Amino acid sequence: MKKTTVFGINMLIGLLFISLASYIQAPETQVKITGIRSAGGKIILNVFKDDESYNKEQPYKKVTFDKKAINNGTLTVMVKLEPGTYGITLIDDENENGKIDKNFIRMPKEGFGFSNFFMEKLKKPAFDDFKVDLKSPAKIDIRVKYM
Repeated sequence: MKKTTVFGINMLIGLLFISLASYIQAPETQVKITGIRSAGGKIILNVFKDDESYNKEQPYKKVTFDKKAINNGTLTVMVKLEPGTYGITLIDDENENGKIDKNFIRMPKEGFGFSNFFMEKLKKPAFDDFKVDLKSPAKIDIRVKYM
């Protein structure tokens, strides 16, 4: 009898934790991507938490999206991220090789972009230039640049 009661209580607690875990999920952040030139390939978003991981090119999270839902060069996607400070980079991976292709002088041949920042100079931006503070619900704009 005692074992059955303990087992029942443990099962109840387990079910409560499972239901609580499914209820407390990372909120979805809307990312609106504009300026996409073609529907071929994939969009890769790299999420960085700080300057160090950005400089080492070690993203906290990497998410890939099809471009099938593109409409007039615009694609809106949802990314699950906890509230916090992040920097998001984008690659328009047109040939689907998982990386940004560069020409012989190291200039990108594919599109790229940064969260809420449009690169106007030919210099890689610092993390502070494109970091965003996400609060629930959040929206981010990324404009794709092609060289």
